[in-house]
Amino acid sequence: MRYQGLLYRALNPVWARESLSGEGARRYGGRFNPKGTPALYTSQSIMTAIREANQIGSLQPTTLVAYQADLEPLFDATDTKALQEYEITRAELSADDWRIRMREDGKAPTQTLSDRLITDGFVGMRVQSFAKGATEADLNIVLWKWDNAPPAQLALIDDEGRLG
Repeated sequence: MRYQGLLYRALNPVWARESLSGEGARRYGGRFNPKGTPALYTSQSIMTAIREANQIGSLQPTTLVAYQADLEPLFDATDTKALQEYEITRAELSADDWRIRMREDGKAPTQTLSDRLITDGFVGMRVQSFAKGATEADLNIVLWKWDNAPPAQLALIDDEGRLG
């Protein structure tokens, strides 16, 4: 699938000046990227981005950024048939134990999926948010490849140079 439009990311202010780096995800791993693989976790709405960034406890200081995106190909993890082709279920996507599995098994099933998708040429995936309070309408786009040109074009919107 292709996605064209705005994406949002609420991130720890420590990473605000590097909002296109994917460094935090590379260092620590995420639900859809193993340690060592950079990733940007973005959302299709501002509120989804805020929910994603503040899943544990109270709202913490957060920097909200927006990107203009033109991304292709994206894997659509909201499509049951597409998931079946990769032998993964929605329950496995949403499992809360991915961090435990990553520590115990080296990789969570969702991280193994991302490895396969990267190998198959996907720049990222669209997936439902599993953050507390999210609904089926809350969608994220997780990117493993991005650039300032198609097919994985992602441009930070900072016309006034606020992030330096």
